[in-house]
Amino acid sequence: MRFNPVDYIRNKSLRWRIMFCIGIAIVMLAFSLLMTMNFTTDAFHNLGESYKSNAEITEFTQALSSTEKAMENYVNYRTFESIDTYYNQRFRAEEYYNKLQEFPSRNEVAHKEYLVHQLTESFLYYSNLAISARRANSEEEITINYKYAMDCYNYLTSQILELNKLRLEQNAARYNDNQNTIRFTNLLSIIFFLIFAILIFLVLYFTITSIMDPLVDLSAVSNKVSQGDFDIPLFNRTSKDEIGNLCRAFDKMIISIREYIDTIWEKARIEADLKKKEIEMQSLYTDAQLRALQNQINPHFLFNTLNTGAQLAMMENADKTCYFMEQVADFFRYNIQQQSRTASIDEELGLIDNFVYIMKVRFGNRLDFTKEIPEGPFPEQIPSMTLQPLVENCIKHGLKKSKGKVRLCIERTKDFIVISVSDNGDGMPAKTREAVFEAVASGTTRLSPEVLDNNSTHNGTGLISVFLRLQLEFHRDDLFDITDGENGKGTRFIIKVPNV
Repeated sequence: MRFNPVDYIRNKSLRWRIMFCIGIAIVMLAFSLLMTMNFTTDAFHNLGESYKSNAEITEFTQALSSTEKAMENYVNYRTFESIDTYYNQRFRAEEYYNKLQEFPSRNEVAHKEYLVHQLTESFLYYSNLAISARRANSEEEITINYKYAMDCYNYLTSQILELNKLRLEQNAARYNDNQNTIRFTNLLSIIFFLIFAILIFLVLYFTITSIMDPLVDLSAVSNKVSQGDFDIPLFNRTSKDEIGNLCRAFDKMIISIREYIDTIWEKARIEADLKKKEIEMQSLYTDAQLRALQNQINPHFLFNTLNTGAQLAMMENADKTCYFMEQVADFFRYNIQQQSRTASIDEELGLIDNFVYIMKVRFGNRLDFTKEIPEGPFPEQIPSMTLQPLVENCIKHGLKKSKGKVRLCIERTKDFIVISVSDNGDGMPAKTREAVFEAVASGTTRLSPEVLDNNSTHNGTGLISVFLRLQLEFHRDDLFDITDGENGKGTRFIIKVPNV
């Protein structure tokens, strides 16, 4: 695959691209600064070199003058200090003397350096002879060599002055050239600065543009979406930077909104159809109400019949039969009247007394029912017909033994009134318990056939209905439970009523 630097940079993160742009700007500025410093350094170096030669000539002249004075003192006074000074200054003069032009030249300054070189050599030669003659105390040689040395020195001094003048003229011209060079360097530095500034501006412009253009488009599209216009083209951006991720997320959001709008329109259409059907069913509902009123005649006829039978039993002095029929009438009357509302715990306990009396009349000593209820009223409201299905379930399973034992307990705690109903039957299988809770969670009122055993005479509707009504009444799913009975035998149903 061919490497594309533009795509490579575009796929980098925004932070990397901004830092890369800043890095390029810093490199360009550093390069411009280094070039300017280099030009300026060269110009000042040339300017310093212009006057270095004059300074060297001045130092050379001072060394020759000190050499001449030391020679003169030694010749006249022959002191150790003067001979030591002579050799020290002679050494200094030779350092500069060796730098001068050694051969004739057509260049005036170079030729003048050649003359100074030769005269210096002669001066040092005759001064050395004069020093040697003074050591040997040869007056004639001292006079001759001293005279030659002084003649050379005097002529050398005049030539050095002329050389210094020529160098000053040469350095003045070089100074003017250096001034022009400095001005050119300054102009060149400004040009380079402007060029690099333009390059930096272009780099920043294109980088910021590549970052801001998608954001501008995204802002415009977001504004349309905020006004309810979802008929917009998708970005379909393939870059892997933050903007690309944002555009892809925005595309997914638009697609999700469109699908949600389509779903809403579909639901609106379905609701419109249902509304139409509801109007059509209204007349049928009125007919159903009339039929329900007619069906209520049968329960009332049953209550009136039971009450008539109780009066006849009383007239015949059959007190037990009278009491039994009154309990049955009260039970059915409560069942019908409380079907669509809540009842207090005290009312539910009264119904349990009626129901248990009927069951004892039916089963006799085979049923042992006990209650453990603390003193005090229980006005707390629960869904009607909550306790009776639990007691009926326990009686049914307890009577599978030779003697069924059912126990109802109430305990008041800080937060709840805990009601438990237990039996001494074979217990509820674990899979049946799980199926009951799953049915409550899903809102199903019947257990699946594979959960129930072959001998079951019920499908769990009453038990599940109790738990569902508790859940709907208190909007909580932690108010009911199924556990093992006492000593791990039988089944215990537990419901919790929140304290008011």
